[in-house]
Amino acid sequence: MSNRTHREVRLAARPQGPVTDDLFEIVEVPVPEPVPGQVLVRNTLMGVAAVMRTLMNETSEVPMPSYVVGEPLNGSAIGEVVAAPGTDLNPGDLVEHRLGWREYAVVDADQAHRLDPGLLPDPAAYLSQGPTAWMGVVRGAEVHPGDTVFVTGAAGGVGSLAGQIARLRGAARVIGSTGSQAKADRLIKELGYDAVVIRGAGPIEEQLRTAAPEGIDALFDNVGGEQLQAALAVARRGARLAIVGSLSSQLAEDGKATTIEVDSLSLLSRSITVRGVALYDHLDVIPEWNRRFGEGLRAGTLTFPHARLQGIEQAPRALRELTEGRHLGAVVVEL
Repeated sequence: MSNRTHREVRLAARPQGPVTDDLFEIVEVPVPEPVPGQVLVRNTLMGVAAVMRTLMNETSEVPMPSYVVGEPLNGSAIGEVVAAPGTDLNPGDLVEHRLGWREYAVVDADQAHRLDPGLLPDPAAYLSQGPTAWMGVVRGAEVHPGDTVFVTGAAGGVGSLAGQIARLRGAARVIGSTGSQAKADRLIKELGYDAVVIRGAGPIEEQLRTAAPEGIDALFDNVGGEQLQAALAVARRGARLAIVGSLSSQLAEDGKATTIEVDSLSLLSRSITVRGVALYDHLDVIPEWNRRFGEGLRAGTLTFPHARLQGIEQAPRALRELTEGRHLGAVVVEL
């Protein structure tokens, strides 16, 4: 038996509002031992995502199990195989799995997916939320050449890629939404957005009408609430509206869902499609996305905006800062 130890991050208490550091506990525990059919992975990178704030609640609408108080959190992670008895994986293989928030993880072999270390120039790019962005743009909003596209939550891990993908699909005008002028400037300068509406800088609908005087053809919605309402108002005939996230509800301090009024006759008369799309129904896009992402990163047609924090002790801060909107793009922790 091994006498090595490693650190894991546990949920110490349920949040009553925003994420705070005292909701987490970092503990030192023995490195687990794999049995035949299992894989011991030394985690090197883990991702944080807004859905993790939702999973800290006792119950949620998300079709994933909530975190358990006193147990480690979990989420996407990448690491190197240390031991894999009775499996077709070998020590040194790069794998992705769902047991992040710890330095070592034991996972069943069918839950550890071998990665091609040469496919992406930076292994952290495997933790991008690009599959969700690709699915929402291509299958949800069905973006066509010449479209005017509105991406809400454009500075997040999903949105920062969705705008780039819309442009690759031939969108003529790409409009984003974000929470600050500083982020709006970066979206235009660094990520090629044509215009950005800013939450808190006046009614969203008025800003969107100014940015898209002819209306929008497609919506990639991460947020819901007032931003979805504005998109419905400004949508052109035949518009496709993809609901990919609901940050206005997920990050609400009271935990209550944000609802809007919908005029069904107006949707009908304009032949508007509203479609909820979730990645667990479209897992086949992941290999396609990784291939295209690798090509795009090498060609310079795609970028991977992300913040990278060092050390597992930074994981709580990473999630807190993500939910506070401190970063542009994805947030990853290097372990």
